[in-house]
Amino acid sequence: MTGILKIALKLLVNDKSKFSALLVGITFAVFLMVMMTSMFSGILTRASATVLNIGAKVWVMDPAVNNVASSIPMPDYVLDAVRSINGVKYAVPLYSGGALVKLRSGSYQFVTVMGLDDSTLFGRPELLAGKIEDIFAENAFVVVQDAEFGKLENPKIGTEFEINDHRGVVVGLAKVNTSGLFGVPTLYTTFSRAITYIPSTRFTAAYILIEPKGSGDLSYIKQQVQKLGYEALTKDEFIQKISNFYKYNTGLGINVLLMTIISFIVGLSISGQTFYTFILENLEKFGALKAIGAKGRELITMILFQATFTALTAYGLGVGLATTLIVVARLRLPDYAAQITYANLGLAFVMVLIIAGVSSYIGIRKVIRIEPFDIFRS
Repeated sequence: MTGILKIALKLLVNDKSKFSALLVGITFAVFLMVMMTSMFSGILTRASATVLNIGAKVWVMDPAVNNVASSIPMPDYVLDAVRSINGVKYAVPLYSGGALVKLRSGSYQFVTVMGLDDSTLFGRPELLAGKIEDIFAENAFVVVQDAEFGKLENPKIGTEFEINDHRGVVVGLAKVNTSGLFGVPTLYTTFSRAITYIPSTRFTAAYILIEPKGSGDLSYIKQQVQKLGYEALTKDEFIQKISNFYKYNTGLGINVLLMTIISFIVGLSISGQTFYTFILENLEKFGALKAIGAKGRELITMILFQATFTALTAYGLGVGLATTLIVVARLRLPDYAAQITYANLGLAFVMVLIIAGVSSYIGIRKVIRIEPFDIFRS
């Protein structure tokens, strides 16, 4: 069997033009599939940036909320009711809203303001500069130093700005795990300052963050919150809800799906046609092998090996090319959201195996029908 595989490899690589065409076609298809799914994965991650950065285990919200940016404020009594539920270790409010900031240059920039519970500062980001205690000072804000930091003219500690006709002072620079999706800078302050500085409705808590006493209490907490007319979701459940919104309720999911399918079809058509041409040009060699005693299953093994070897080689090249481009793009373009995950690689791998299988089937049908008599007669 080893000898048969060596012959198959030599037949494949010796025809450099066909082998190159196969590699280029499948590599290009893998590249497009990985790029499109990676972009989609990165967008979904950034859409859940607030949930990931705050890190609360359970989020209480209005049932109509479908993504973190469309929060619906809840009455104050909900917070008190949630705190009284058995199994709740503690619960704190979270403010999430938008505001217009006037910078030192006189220009304006829209920002997202996160208001943390005054008593605990639960969900606070890790500081790169400054002290978190300074957030209690007058007019104090912490600025997230992420891809959008430059839009605030790269402020330093002590930098002053104006937010909704109120004076603001930068007391800290922070880092977060994930930047936001919409290219808007993020400021952190206390809950009381946020609702004072930013006009809002009579209800102010966008979310209530819960720390349960144990994982066994989650089910009971969810039931009690539901009786209040609201919804309690774990961090993973909330992230999944946000992902489902962008997948099924926006045009993003269907567009990425179509591009991925088109990439798959391109790779399948190029590899199938090229591999069929390769089989036709080497039909005499396969006939000669059959004439000297090669069995049908050995010829099938040769074709499967050729198709699989080509597909896996192209898969590695495509993934390597996509990874290189994403790394370079993220270094040059801070807002670039693409990220490669195991799911992206797995999906591309499955599609490559399908391409290899279809290409093999096309070749096998032709080779199995070869009669050595016809080969030598021609």
